Amino acid sequence: MFGIKEQQLDWNSGTSKTITFIVTKDCQLACKYCYLVGKNEKERMPWEVAKSAIDYVLDNENDPDFATEGVIWDFIGGEPFLEIDLIDQICDYIKSELFRRNHHWFNSYRFSFSTNGINYDNEKVQRFIEKNKTHLSIGITIDGTRRKHDLNRVYKGTEKGSYDDVVRNIPLWLKQFPNASTKVTISSADIPYISESVLHLFELGIGQVNINCVFEDVWADGDDILFEDQLVKLADVIIDRSLYKEFACSFFAEHIGKPMDCKLRNQNWCGSGKMLAVDAVGNFYPCTRFAQYSLRDKEAWIIGNIHDGIDNNKLRPFLTLDRCTQSNPECIDCEVAEGCAWCQGENFDAAKTHTVFQRATAICKMHKARVRANNYYWNKLYRKLEMEGKREEFEKNHPNIKSEIC
Repeated sequence: MFGIKEQQLDWNSGTSKTITFIVTKDCQLACKYCYLVGKNEKERMPWEVAKSAIDYVLDNENDPDFATEGVIWDFIGGEPFLEIDLIDQICDYIKSELFRRNHHWFNSYRFSFSTNGINYDNEKVQRFIEKNKTHLSIGITIDGTRRKHDLNRVYKGTEKGSYDDVVRNIPLWLKQFPNASTKVTISSADIPYISESVLHLFELGIGQVNINCVFEDVWADGDDILFEDQLVKLADVIIDRSLYKEFACSFFAEHIGKPMDCKLRNQNWCGSGKMLAVDAVGNFYPCTRFAQYSLRDKEAWIIGNIHDGIDNNKLRPFLTLDRCTQSNPECIDCEVAEGCAWCQGENFDAAKTHTVFQRATAICKMHKARVRANNYYWNKLYRKLEMEGKREEFEKNHPNIKSEIC
């Protein structure tokens, strides 16, 4: 549209079941904003647990929970590539079983990873990528410039940043996955570096930068003003340099910042409850944010296990979740509600009682700041595109006269 780079959707977005293996709770890093408060070196998934989880899912092909068009086999940690041998064994087994069973997911699957990128060039990781490349989605997390990245993404037990060890693998990653995107996290301390960091990621050749504020209640007074200022600065550079033709940043999206009609669009923000996560001992969760290592104040919400299957009574609350059932009147009636996100796990963890029907609103002011900057971005961009269109039309009709339109 008008030479604007469109933001890419995830593979089979909305039509695939996501099944997540928590293969390890270990990681080389101790990122300061990480929601995984219970990372450790001990809890690693045994092969027998992984195989049993796969068998359970594939044995229930006709269950409505697994009747989706495709499947995303997702691997997280900690850092998933620390368990590359196990992952390779899991993926080989999945492929062979899909073929043997003539399963409806055969050739309609993805192996998905979000990695810190430190051991991306490891020989075993690279062999795995080469073997599965046509069915892989891999995102490397790099937060931007060295000073923004190293402010939060530090090696555990130290204050040493990981920027150099990650950025060296970006060219290899982009060579293998030219359309790959990264995910940037914003917390209170690094707001001043947002604009320069997004532009830096563009300079590295990353065409799509997905970026979001943490959902936890970490925001200080005035953070929203600083946030808006950074986004306006970023908008000016993207538009003035016409970077929007080659690059996309998820902070700028046309659809956000409008009132929300709960009668027309009342779906839950995320897929919690429609996804399935399994941990090292074989427990099932509605998503990884309900596992114990993701929770500060609540007990894990277990919905079953590899031996007994899914307990639909424990899953049922998630199947009734929508915007209106968990939002307060202020959120429902908000004039800029469209695009305001939430995390179901954070809702649960921050709630005063044991419920998923109480929406956390810590990012309210940050969303409103984003909407103001987003309006600035699109107003300025469309004015520029309109004037460029008028200039082109004038010069076409008057080839011997220099255009005065500016």
